Amino acid sequence: MSDTKQQLVVLTGSLRQASFNAVIARSLAELAPANSKVTLLGSIGDFPLYDQDLQDEQGFPVAVVDMANAIAAADGVIIVSPEYNYSVPGVLKNALDWLSRISPQPFAGKPVMITSASPSGLGGARMQYHLRQILVFFDAKVMNKPEAMIGQVASKVVDGKLVDEPTREFLQKQLLSFSVFAC
Repeated sequence: MSDTKQQLVVLTGSLRQASFNAVIARSLAELAPANSKVTLLGSIGDFPLYDQDLQDEQGFPVAVVDMANAIAAADGVIIVSPEYNYSVPGVLKNALDWLSRISPQPFAGKPVMITSASPSGLGGARMQYHLRQILVFFDAKVMNKPEAMIGQVASKVVDGKLVDEPTREFLQKQLLSFSVFAC
């Protein structure tokens, strides 16, 4: 048996450091199974607004290339994102628009897990379904179940830490399932 850990990277769909989804994203490394290493990707806030003219004139921004390379090298990608206006946050969509132009496509055939958190009861469900539609274009291999849509998250995060034990246990199970899915 190999001593090499499965490499999983996390793309966070929120720019705010103290966002509930950023807290969830930072919690994943400690919740992951022993055979997995979870690493946060750079901020999608470093991506300019997608503009074909900019791409034609200057090429791909370094932040886009770095993230694409990290995704391509990973065994799986975890996307943790809030829901904005019943859909995907614009900053996440912008990052995906940039990444969609990279060839070879870093998401093609790549296992992807989606997690969301929201103060509402739905936990970001509508965003997840829109994100799944977008990822079809990428030919990503999205894990269907277990889904993690963490509702009422404000009561589960204290001082920048995910403290709700049932949520932590569920995320551990989701990560274990993803570890198997990503093999």
